[in-house]
Amino acid sequence: MSRSAATSPTASPAEDRAPDLAGLLASCVSDPARVTTDVPRRVAAAHDASPYLFTPHAVVRAASAAEVGALMAGARAAGLPLTLRSGGTSLAGQAGGDGILVDVRSHWRAAEVLDEGRRIRLQPGLTVRQANARLARYGRRLGPDPASESACTIGGLVANNSSGMNCGTQDNAYRTMESLQFVLPSGTVVDTAAPDADAALRAREPELHAGLLRLRDRVRASAGSRATIERLFAMKNTMGYGLNSFLDHSGPADILAHLMIGSEGTLGFVGEAVFRTVPLLPHTATGLLVLPGLAEATDALPALLAVGARTAELLDAASLRVAQQAPDPVDELRGLRVERHAALLVEFAEDSAELLEERVAAAQPVLDRLPAVTGTSLVRDARVRARLWHLRKGLYTAVAGARRPGTTALLEDIAVPMERLTGTCEGLIGLFDRHGYQDAVIFGHARDGNLHFMLTQDFDSAPEVERYARFTDAMVDLVLDAGGTLKAEHGTGRAMAPFVRRQYGDELYDVMRELKRLCDPHHVLNPGVLLEDDAAAHLRNLKSVPQVDPAVDACVECGYCEPVCPSARPPTRPRRRANASR
Repeated sequence: MSRSAATSPTASPAEDRAPDLAGLLASCVSDPARVTTDVPRRVAAAHDASPYLFTPHAVVRAASAAEVGALMAGARAAGLPLTLRSGGTSLAGQAGGDGILVDVRSHWRAAEVLDEGRRIRLQPGLTVRQANARLARYGRRLGPDPASESACTIGGLVANNSSGMNCGTQDNAYRTMESLQFVLPSGTVVDTAAPDADAALRAREPELHAGLLRLRDRVRASAGSRATIERLFAMKNTMGYGLNSFLDHSGPADILAHLMIGSEGTLGFVGEAVFRTVPLLPHTATGLLVLPGLAEATDALPALLAVGARTAELLDAASLRVAQQAPDPVDELRGLRVERHAALLVEFAEDSAELLEERVAAAQPVLDRLPAVTGTSLVRDARVRARLWHLRKGLYTAVAGARRPGTTALLEDIAVPMERLTGTCEGLIGLFDRHGYQDAVIFGHARDGNLHFMLTQDFDSAPEVERYARFTDAMVDLVLDAGGTLKAEHGTGRAMAPFVRRQYGDELYDVMRELKRLCDPHHVLNPGVLLEDDAAAHLRNLKSVPQVDPAVDACVECGYCEPVCPSARPPTRPRRRANASR
C-alpha cells in the first residue's frame, strides 16, 4: 500500500473528537482563529516537498514560545504527535505528520542585525534570502548557502543543519551558530546566550542535564565511537543527530544547543538563533567546464581546489541534457552532442578585483591542462554568471517539471570521501540502469564529495514501491561500502531513518535513542523522523499524485511559490491550491 489511512482526507476516529481537539488547542493560543480542524485546510497543509504525505488532525499558527510550549503539552494530553513546520521545502519527510501541525513561519519574521552585520539574530519564519538581504548592506551573508535560499527558512536551516554550495563543513548552520533560544517538550525555554544558561538548565531539567553529561562521557570514553564520529563529520553529514556536539562542547547547555542543530524538530523548537556571518566576496569569475566524462571531472577537482576555486558543482551527462532543453541554453552547451560528458561549474571569488585577477592567473595553468571540450574561459559579467547559476540551481525544478504526470520527484543526497567520488557516481549510474530509472540525474557539490541524485517515481502500485525499495537497499550498500554518509545536507527525515543504526552502529544508535528519551520522554515530537526501528517505514505513507489538470500536474510541491505569492492567506497559495485539487 502506498498510502495509509493517516494520509486520507476522509473521516478518521480522531476527527470524531475534532471539536474537543479544537477546543483543547484553542486554549493553548491567544487567538482561537489560529486553530483549524476543517478538512480542506488540513489537506492543503499536508504536502511538503518530500515524497511523503500525512494529513494532520489540526493546524495551528503559533505566535510565541509560550504558545509552542502549551501546544506541546496539548499534544501530549490529546495523545497526538506534534510536527513543526516553517517553509515546507524539506525533501525527506521531516516537515509532515498526522497529528498537530504547528506553523512557526507566519508569526516568526523578526530579524536584528548586530555588530555591523558580523552577527544576526533571526526567527524561524524568514527565508535565507530575506536574512541575506538585511546583511547585504554590511557586505556580509549567512554561512549556509542552500540552492533553495529563496524559499527555505531559518527554521529549516537550523532543523536540518543546512549547508550549500560554498560553505563546506566550516560555514554550515552548526559551525556558525552562536546561541539559540529553544523550547523543550516539557515547556522549558532555554536561552544559551544567557550567562547562567547551564545553571538554569540544571535547575529546570536536572535529569536532562545529568543525562547529557553521561552521554558526553560515554561517547568520549569509546575510541570506536570517537573514530566513527570524527570520520563521518569530517564530511557533510546530517544523518542522525549531530553527535559531534559531544566531542566539540563540554557544558550541557552548549551540547544541547548544538544537538538542536540538525535535530529536525524531534528534540525541541528553536524560536530564535544568533549566527556569526561571513563576508560577501563581490568579485567573482565563473566558468562551466565541460569535460569528456565523470572521471575527468572528478580527477580535476583536487588541482582546482588547490588553486583556490571556492565552488565546484558537478553536473552529469543527464543533467547537461536537461539543461540543453532550456529555451535559451548557455553557450557552452549549444550544439554539443552530449554522450558521457560531465561538467564542473567552477567559481573563484575574492574581496577585490586585484586579488581575483591574481587568483585566476595562478589558476590558469591548471585550467589550461584540463581536457575541456568547450574551453575553460571564466566570465565576470554578472548577467552571464547569473545564467550559469540558473542552469545549476534550476535543475531540480527543470527535471521535476518534466516528469511524467502522476509521478513524484525524489531528490536524495549523499557524501563520500573525495577519492571514492568517481566510483560512487559510476555506481549510482549502474543502479539507475539496473532498476529502470532512465531519467535520473546526478549533480551536486563536488568540492565536498556531496552528490545529489534525482529520480521520478510512481508510488501507486506495489511493484513500483518494491522497485524503489530494491534501489534504496542497493544505494545504501554502495554509499556505506564507500565509507560515506546517506545524508549530507537534506536531513535524515523519514527516508533514511531506518538506516541510521546501520551507518553508526549499535553503540552510537543507542546514544541517539537515549538523547531522544531525555529530551522527549513522551515521544511527542515528530515520531518516525530521524530515528526509526521499523526497517520498512520509509516505504509507507508515500504520495499518490492523481492527475487533475496540466497546470496542477506540473506542481512539484517544492514550496518555492510561497514566499513570492501575493496572497496573504496561506491556504490560497498555489502549492496548497494544487494539493487541495488533488
